[in-house]
Amino acid sequence: MAKVELKQPIISEIKEYAEKASSAVIVDYRGLTVEEDTRLRRSLREAGVVYKVYKNTYLKRAFEGSDFAQLDKDLEGPTAVAFGIDDATAPARVLAEFAKTCDRLEFKSGVVEGTYYDAKGIQVIASIPSRETLISRLLGSLQSPITNLARVLKQIAEKNGEAA
Repeated sequence: MAKVELKQPIISEIKEYAEKASSAVIVDYRGLTVEEDTRLRRSLREAGVVYKVYKNTYLKRAFEGSDFAQLDKDLEGPTAVAFGIDDATAPARVLAEFAKTCDRLEFKSGVVEGTYYDAKGIQVIASIPSRETLISRLLGSLQSPITNLARVLKQIAEKNGEAA
C-alpha cells in the first residue's frame, strides 16, 4: 500500500472534524505524564471537545482552504488539536482550566468562529463563560426586576389588607 493511501484516511478524518467544528485550539503537550494526559482527555470529552494528536503535515494538508489554515504558522513541534463542535469556547476553557494545574501544557494558537487568536488571545477566550452560563445570567438579569416588582406589590397588598 502506498504512503498516500495510508495518509488519506487520517487527513479525511481531520477534515471532517474541521467541517463540524466552530473552533480549534492547538497546544504543545510536551512533558505531560500519562495520568495528566488521561485526565485532560476525560475533561475535554465530557465538555464535548474532540482532542487528537496528529502530525503537523497532516493538519496543514487537512486545513487547506478552511479558516483553520491560519494555524499553519504555529504547527511546529509536538502539537495536539482540540476541536470545539458544539461550544466554540469550550476547548480554550477546558485547556486553560487544566493548564492551571499543569504548567507543561502550553497554548500555541487557535481559531474561534473564523478568527485567529495567538496564545494570549486564546487565554482571553478561555475566560468567556459557556453559552448556557451566559443565557442563564441574561435570564436572571431579565427576571430580577419583575421579581422585585412582584415582591413590592405583594408587600403593599399585605399592608393594605392588614389595615382594612
